[in-house]
Amino acid sequence: MSSLIGLAVLVSVVHAKFNHPLTQILPTYPNIEACVDLPVQYSCENTTVLTDSCCNVVQGGLVLQTQFWDTYTGLESQGQLLPQGSWTIHGLWPDNCDGSYNEYCDISRQYDPTPSPSTLPDGTVVPPYNGPSVRTFIQDFGRYDLLEYMDMYWINQGAPNDHFWAHEFSTHATCTSTFDVACYEPGYQEHQEVVNFYETVTKVFQMYPTYNMLAAAGILPSNTTTYTLSQITNVLYSQTGAVPYLGCYGNGTILDEVWYFHHVLGTEQYGHFKTLNSTTPSSCAETGIWYHERTATSERVVSY
Repeated sequence: MSSLIGLAVLVSVVHAKFNHPLTQILPTYPNIEACVDLPVQYSCENTTVLTDSCCNVVQGGLVLQTQFWDTYTGLESQGQLLPQGSWTIHGLWPDNCDGSYNEYCDISRQYDPTPSPSTLPDGTVVPPYNGPSVRTFIQDFGRYDLLEYMDMYWINQGAPNDHFWAHEFSTHATCTSTFDVACYEPGYQEHQEVVNFYETVTKVFQMYPTYNMLAAAGILPSNTTTYTLSQITNVLYSQTGAVPYLGCYGNGTILDEVWYFHHVLGTEQYGHFKTLNSTTPSSCAETGIWYHERTATSERVVSY
């Protein structure tokens, strides 16, 4: 009897620690059985027509993993804090092979409360979403581990995190062929592709520990020292084999973005990402770049 009581106490402690119900984790992966015997080619490099858009990134084949360096969130009082020692996720963007891009490609899967743009170039109006949060989609699949990671590393500024997540799915995932609903048939469950997209975004983000790469070469956030564009670029090139895009504001003097470019072999979910040089010129000045320290009360210690 005492051992049963002890077990019950242990379960209650674990439950309290993670603050979510014990639940079944549902699968989110697409169906790639039809992909097994198809030619293996990188997106934007295919020499034959790709016939199955669920097996290859046909739409949105120039894939960008994008990150932010923010110094505050604006919602610190609500516990929305930045991860200490890490940049944060912006998204996973599907540019077309020529560098152009589309947005909000499937209005039926539009979950963004404040769509931007609200009107597409062809005149299509993107209506604001007012249904359940995408946070609940993740919970419905039992992926509390994913939700915890996203709340640590995918941080919004001036609005709740889940608004940002909804924007990134609605704007970008709907324009990526391997996240089409048809790729999850038979047996598709509503919002399966949304959760799978978030899994994919976090996985690709972990390929690029920008903060650690820079810190290991002596480039640390500072309010007293500036860096040159070549210093920052050369460090990232030495670890990735390609030149990323570096974004700055304040007349090109304040670093706040990095974009890593790729072609993808196979699906975006599980395929191989080949790093490429940026197709977009940096918006940073050649010298005098500030990589600012964060506000001390805007950060928290996180696990890796």
